[in-house]
Amino acid sequence: MREHDEGRSVRARGLTRRRVLGIGGALGLMAATGLSTSAALARRPSITGAELRSAVPLPPAFQVPLPLPAVLAPVSTAGGTDRYEITQREASAEILPGVKTPLWTYEGTFPGPTIESRRGRPITVTHRNELPVPTVVHLHGGHTPAASDGYPTDLVLPEGWHDAAMPTGHGSEHGSHGMHDPRAVVSKLTRDYTFPLDQRATLLWYHDHRMDFTAPAIWRGLAGLHIVRDDAEDNLGLPEGLRELPLMIADRAFAADGSLDYPALDPTLRERPGVHESYLAGVLGDVILVNGAPWPVHEVDTARYRLRILNASNARHYELEAVTDDGRRLDLVQIGADQGLLATPVTHRLLPIASAERYDVIVDFSGVPVGSRVRLINRLGSGRTRDVMAFRIARHATDDSRIPRTLSTDLPTWRRSDAVQVRDFSFRAGQMRGDHGWLIGGLPFDPARTDVTARLGDVEVWRLVADVHHPVHLHLVGFRVLSRSGRPPLPHDAGLKDTVSLRPGEAVEIITRFDGYRGRYLFHCHNAEHEDMAMMANLEII
Repeated sequence: MREHDEGRSVRARGLTRRRVLGIGGALGLMAATGLSTSAALARRPSITGAELRSAVPLPPAFQVPLPLPAVLAPVSTAGGTDRYEITQREASAEILPGVKTPLWTYEGTFPGPTIESRRGRPITVTHRNELPVPTVVHLHGGHTPAASDGYPTDLVLPEGWHDAAMPTGHGSEHGSHGMHDPRAVVSKLTRDYTFPLDQRATLLWYHDHRMDFTAPAIWRGLAGLHIVRDDAEDNLGLPEGLRELPLMIADRAFAADGSLDYPALDPTLRERPGVHESYLAGVLGDVILVNGAPWPVHEVDTARYRLRILNASNARHYELEAVTDDGRRLDLVQIGADQGLLATPVTHRLLPIASAERYDVIVDFSGVPVGSRVRLINRLGSGRTRDVMAFRIARHATDDSRIPRTLSTDLPTWRRSDAVQVRDFSFRAGQMRGDHGWLIGGLPFDPARTDVTARLGDVEVWRLVADVHHPVHLHLVGFRVLSRSGRPPLPHDAGLKDTVSLRPGEAVEIITRFDGYRGRYLFHCHNAEHEDMAMMANLEII
């Protein structure tokens, strides 16, 4: 096991609240003590991964203004479809003041530009790959036909990339976990992704999903927001305009030359996938970025604000709390989850959020004195990673927004008795061809193998069991959380989700309906390092 970033050793006994668990420790812990110890861990918030330390001076918190990602304009709106174009290219940006950082980007920015669309109005996004490696785009949370879902082997090759340069798959000399995939659809330079968007209004996000290299590609900057809107939500009277803030939270670390530090075995991301052994459980950074800025500050009115929060970190978990300068905690009123509005609001003081989860919350600054500050902090962080961002109360203002008692009436009402199938899946560390891996049901990912076959329209209950923290994501569909280890769901489990955080030793039941489209989809852990190390499985909808 690794030492904690503050130098405190991690031991099986005397586990600390901020324990750091590497894969070697995970395997040893499971072998030595079994799930009983894991079950005890489930009651203690912990972090799965190891932290990089930046080699450049870091700025003080709450000095850099919060950037708001630009909204991308369509190149065409003809024929009932909005068409967009995005170029994936290398760029540099001043993330830390006075320091230039090379990035891989969508349209030259990190985060990439935000796409805003309307429910039921299809869009087509043409992605052009000018990066030095193949890419794949996945619209996370999108109800998307399989051909546009971003399957990890459906690559867009850059100009000059030859098939001979492709990694041959897990078990090869490079150790990649993807065997040859005869169903892969590979295109050169550009690809059109079509999204019907026949789904509830919500915050989605798009990111790279290339097999074996998702984690470093996202780390280098390939992530952006996509907001789906509809008339019903527009008419609720929620905070809007300048009082609706998208917040993409992500941790990073910086090398001495200002580049983003990442422990890749092959820094070119061309052949050998994976990270150095100390980071096999997940890569954590020591700088918290919000919309690409370190510990930013944003001026607000004495009014309600809608915070649309995404955890875009590779592996870091957060427990968010809004605290005034005099120590008072503000309510975080949750109005939405991954897949849109809740039926009714849920009030939190602490809000846990795992990788890829989204929470739609209202914070009311009306009772905070002008000139003072509200900090958004991470209760699972330590040192610099405890701070996330701040809001400076700049002025008095009128506020005609509201939080209705009833937010939505279109949530699905699936019942356990509707399920035609109950399935069990374990998410655990294990051995993979003599090496460490992260496995689902004891198996590493293989694109040539169908792991689950479900019928279109069927309702199923899935039981998910974890050894350490695993945020589990289902492509195509949303689901409801039915229980956690036989107990009722937690308050933050409300609503329709597409990613659920499994805690160590925990068994979570979810219910879903496989609707929309037939084809090959995925479910996987969204700890991006776990995902790259084979913690994915195929879901075939027939």
